Amino acid sequence: MQSHARGHLVYAATGVLAVHTGRGTSIVPANRIAWTPAGCTHQHRAHGDTDMRIVFLAPSLARRIPDRPAVFLASGLAREVLLALTGPHNYDHAPPAHSRAARSRLLRVLVDELRETQEQPLHLPEPQDDRLQSLARMLSERPADNASLTELGKKIGASSRTLSRLLRNELGMTFYEWRTQLRIYHALVLLADGHDTTQTAYACGWANPSSFIAAFTNIIGTTPGRYRAIRQSPVRGA
Repeated sequence: MQSHARGHLVYAATGVLAVHTGRGTSIVPANRIAWTPAGCTHQHRAHGDTDMRIVFLAPSLARRIPDRPAVFLASGLAREVLLALTGPHNYDHAPPAHSRAARSRLLRVLVDELRETQEQPLHLPEPQDDRLQSLARMLSERPADNASLTELGKKIGASSRTLSRLLRNELGMTFYEWRTQLRIYHALVLLADGHDTTQTAYACGWANPSSFIAAFTNIIGTTPGRYRAIRQSPVRGA
C-alpha cells in the first residue's frame, strides 16, 4: 500500500483496475475514472491486459471533487484529455507533451467534466464491523454461493436482522445491493481474464445469463458483450 501527497485520477484505457484503500475498493472498468484523495493509502491491482493512466491533481483542483474515493464515467472529452495528458503510454512518469500552462488548462477541463458526470456505483465501501467483515470474506471467496442472509448469519453468529441493520447503517445498502456489487466486481475481473458471458454468469452466482446481463447492464451501463468489445478496442495513439 502507498500514499501520495496529491490526490490522483486513475483511468484504465484497457483492462480492469481495482483500487484498494482503507475505505474500500473502487472497480475501474473501461470508460471509468477512479479518484483517490490525497493522503489516502491505496494499492492498484490490474486484471487482464491493462493500460493504466494516472494524473495527479493539485489541491486547488482536488477540492472541487469529493474528498473520498469515487468512480466517474469517462465522457468522450475526459477520455481524450486523459490520453493527451499521459501520452501514448503512461508508465506513471511519461515525459510532458504539453507546456505547464497547457497541462493546467487540460486538468481544469478534466475536473469540469468529472463535476458534470454522475458518480458510478463501483466503489465498494470497506465494512468496519467484524461481523460484516466476515460476511464480506465469505461472499468474496464464494461469489456463486446463493445462501440467504439468514444462512450466512448463522455461520458468523449474527441474525439477518442485525446484519441488515449494520449494512444499512455502515454502507447504506441492502444485502441484495451489496452482494450484487460484489458479484459485478468479480464479473469484471473474469471478463478481463477472457471468460465469456455464460461462464461469468454462473461463476458469480446468477441463475442464468439473461439475469446476469440485466444486472451488469444496470450497473455498468452496457451489456457484458459490448463491454468486452469496448475493453478490447485499441487506444487512440497507443
